[in-house]
Amino acid sequence: MLWSAAPREVAAGAAFRIVIALLPVTALWIGKLILDVVSHAKGASNTHIWVLLFAEFSLAALGGILGRAADYCDARIADKFARDVSLRVMRHAATLDLQSFEDPIFYDKLERARVQAQDRVGMLNAIGRLLQQSITLASLAAAVMAYSPALFGLLVVSLVPAFLGETHFAFLGYSLAYSLTPLRRELDYLRDLGSKKESAKELKIFGLGEFLRNRFCAAYDEVIQRNRKLGTRRLRAGALLAVLGSLGYYAAYATLVFRAIRGEITIGDLWLLAGALAGASAQLQTVFSTFTSIADQALFLTDLIQFFAVKPTIVSRANALPAPRPIRSGFEFRDVCFRYPGSDRLVLKNLNLRIGAGERIAIVGENGQGKTTLVKLMSRLYEPTHGRILLDGVDLREYDLEDLHREIAVIFQDFMRYDMTARENIVVGNVGEARNEARLRLAARKSGAEELIARFPDGLDQMLGRRFEEGVDLSGGEWQKFAMARAYVRDAQILILDEPTAALDAIAEYEVFQHFAELTSGKIAVLISHRFSTVRMSDRIVVLEGGAIREQGTHQQLVASGGRYASMFELQAASYR
Repeated sequence: MLWSAAPREVAAGAAFRIVIALLPVTALWIGKLILDVVSHAKGASNTHIWVLLFAEFSLAALGGILGRAADYCDARIADKFARDVSLRVMRHAATLDLQSFEDPIFYDKLERARVQAQDRVGMLNAIGRLLQQSITLASLAAAVMAYSPALFGLLVVSLVPAFLGETHFAFLGYSLAYSLTPLRRELDYLRDLGSKKESAKELKIFGLGEFLRNRFCAAYDEVIQRNRKLGTRRLRAGALLAVLGSLGYYAAYATLVFRAIRGEITIGDLWLLAGALAGASAQLQTVFSTFTSIADQALFLTDLIQFFAVKPTIVSRANALPAPRPIRSGFEFRDVCFRYPGSDRLVLKNLNLRIGAGERIAIVGENGQGKTTLVKLMSRLYEPTHGRILLDGVDLREYDLEDLHREIAVIFQDFMRYDMTARENIVVGNVGEARNEARLRLAARKSGAEELIARFPDGLDQMLGRRFEEGVDLSGGEWQKFAMARAYVRDAQILILDEPTAALDAIAEYEVFQHFAELTSGKIAVLISHRFSTVRMSDRIVVLEGGAIREQGTHQQLVASGGRYASMFELQAASYR
């Protein structure tokens, strides 16, 4: 992943660190030569010493320059890696099934993957350091082992328990962090509730500030307590094992001192070996520590890998058919049943329904009767649990998924409010029309957003929402007009309107539906609404109850029949009398 994100920077950074890693042992060797020359110089000036001193200075200067060059490469790698991984997460998330995003367990996995895309940047520097530290350790170890392999073996044996201990606690730390994911997600939610404008009104009116703070504090205290418990255990074990590592080093160092006293090695040799021994001891501890840190972070990185391992089930088949253009016979639901994952309740039960090409139908019924589920199946955001959905006599699963979606424009009741410009809020419905000013303005006129745009200081380039500077906030109804505009700019053959005027006032709703015939001309239009003044404009009304079709017909036919639709219509009409 690193190489894919920044190949040149990775190669340059590795080269710099390899050179840096060899400098300590080279500096120790030059120091040994200086001490040996001094000890035999008898106080006389020696040109050789100045050459060695200049070489030592050059090594120090080179180390400083290369160190900064390596840091520069690390910073560039971190930027590119964070961008690359974030793009990968976004790209993969866009391919996953809608049902994945309605699963709390998947949301925990997605949250961990999202965090890892940013938080694993520190791992990059650790990888570079580990390469550098390992080469330095190898060079220093070679110097010690050339004199006495047993001394280096003593160092390793004394430090292995500390390494194993750190590794053990790294696994425990990952396990703790994994178990805390739902709690941290709750903390994020409570933090948002206590600080976002969407909840500010109720927070003030109902006096929820103290309630939310207390709940946040209780959840955070649990996180702190569990972290503290593990941290205390790690501190005690780590301190004991660190003392053991120090004993190994000083035993080896004392051996060298006594050999020098007995004249078995020169002062220069003592300098070289003592420095190599100290450096090897420090590098061993650092390598173990860095390796443990990387292993710890790699455990977290598995969350990212597991996220990428999640595969969509709703995909295009090999040799999939293009969506029909034009649609000739329309949709047909044949004995369609559907239940949401993890639920035993059938939302739709043996549903049979035909929607002809160019027909405008309305779906009505009480909440929870399967209206929105029906259009999600129709747009293949879900697959039927049982039965088939045909388009022009062909199962929806036979069509190319992306091509099918190009022919569908949807306004869901929980439409998005993009903190972007007015232009972008419309063009997201059809990004291919970004430069088609006439097309965007026509969609704005059809949806009623044209009057809003005319009032904006920057017109179509006005920033909407309060997230960014100079943004203009809109009412729910005004946001809904932009949601409708992006459905109209799509110019698809299938138009699905799920409560399209729920947030509009009566005048705005009337103006929108004055254009209803024009907007749906030649299209399959499916309208879900609780407002009977709206649904009566449809060619046919389908009443859902208990996941099945209770009755269907025109407004006049259903009112005359005195059935379920008539009673709902009368109940709503009575409130206006």
